[in-house]
Amino acid sequence: MVSLEDANSYTHSHTISNISNSSTSRPYYYSPSPSYSSSSRIQRSMGRSMRTIRSNLSQTGTQKSPNDSGHLTDSAIDIRLGELSKKPENSPKNSLTNEEFLEMSRAFSDFSGCSSDISGELERLANIPDPSPKQCPNESGLEEEIVVEPCYGFLEREAFSTEIIECISPEDLQPTVKLCVDGLNSASLAIKRSAAAKLRILAKNRADNRALIGESGAIDALVPLLRSSDPLIQEHAVTALLNLSLHDSNKQIIASGGAIKSVIYVLKTGTDTSKQNAACALLSLALVDENKLTIGACGAIPPLVSLLINGTNRGKKDALTTLYKLCSVRLNKERAVSAGAVKPLVAMVTENGPGMAEKAMVVLSSLAAIEMGREAIVEEGGIAALVEAIEDGSDKGREFAVLTLLQLSMESYRNRNLLVREGGIPPLVALSQNGTPKAKHKAETLLEYLREPRQEASTSTP
Repeated sequence: MVSLEDANSYTHSHTISNISNSSTSRPYYYSPSPSYSSSSRIQRSMGRSMRTIRSNLSQTGTQKSPNDSGHLTDSAIDIRLGELSKKPENSPKNSLTNEEFLEMSRAFSDFSGCSSDISGELERLANIPDPSPKQCPNESGLEEEIVVEPCYGFLEREAFSTEIIECISPEDLQPTVKLCVDGLNSASLAIKRSAAAKLRILAKNRADNRALIGESGAIDALVPLLRSSDPLIQEHAVTALLNLSLHDSNKQIIASGGAIKSVIYVLKTGTDTSKQNAACALLSLALVDENKLTIGACGAIPPLVSLLINGTNRGKKDALTTLYKLCSVRLNKERAVSAGAVKPLVAMVTENGPGMAEKAMVVLSSLAAIEMGREAIVEEGGIAALVEAIEDGSDKGREFAVLTLLQLSMESYRNRNLLVREGGIPPLVALSQNGTPKAKHKAETLLEYLREPRQEASTSTP
């Protein structure tokens, strides 16, 4: 299983709208988790934050954190707002700088390099029994007599020392690679499975091996195996392509060879591991800008949203990272909103651990760059969730939360009023005092926006 979070660099580790209420109109991939049902929508009394509601249920005398806005009195808030109103404006407040969006992208730096196959699941290969030496099933499920091929003796071996591979030059590996490529075209499922697994290992860590394998014609032979009915063949093939895609020249070979649609097929139909590795392969290909629109046009975003909803924790993180990369293109943002990505993203802000919540907020901030994204975030209760993130989140989470609220509020008086009604002013005042420098600046800017409707209302009143 690919571990994007474990990767620290490309060379070491992955060397990386609205859904209709009618069930008949929902896309095939949508199978909502109970945690995302309508009954679990964030329910908050107007003007009261979720933190305030919870605090009423807790025992008195509980220790509060320095960032807790609950201890701020109305007079203290008014004093702080007065101080902010007198501050001179040093810069325009209606624009988000490139540095801010660069900071958002750094939220994925712990695994956005797309780590290769390093999770150790290859260890289970030793536990997979070899088929009978006399017979093995073919693609149709019927038993066949094994055809003795020159490469079979090598490919049927279970032991395949990665330590030895690391010491062999690419020139000396050429015969081995050729045997594996020949094995991919074998009529025997057992040979195909073994050949794909060994190419997967050969491409795991070394860039020169990836180049050699890419030049050997292996990519064209691996692509048809992505649609194999054998789950292990499919898994080895997609992971081998993932590892090979980490070499830049192989990206073009994979994309131009028609592999993108087949990788998306694995994303829809594969095992958990295959789906995760398929998402990572798409992420690696999306590092080439011209591939982003192609991947979106081929239908990758709906199954990525499905993985975000129904996947394992690892699968959800892989889906988050790939969606973030794809959604740097406006058309893919629209596709993500239409595919229902906002609802699970909002839920992740409040229902998952800090790491997942921060990454979900980064993707939400990306979608908030378009109008339909902002509308969907508000519709799905995003303002309430982001207010809670400012109250309860990590320092980095608070930065992303206030940035997204600023995007929602800059051009919408309605959203500003919703933010006030959700009890957003006290935590924003607290953040302007106790947050990181970036969070303080954004909180102060947002508080200036929140004062504008009241000022206009007061000047218009006779």
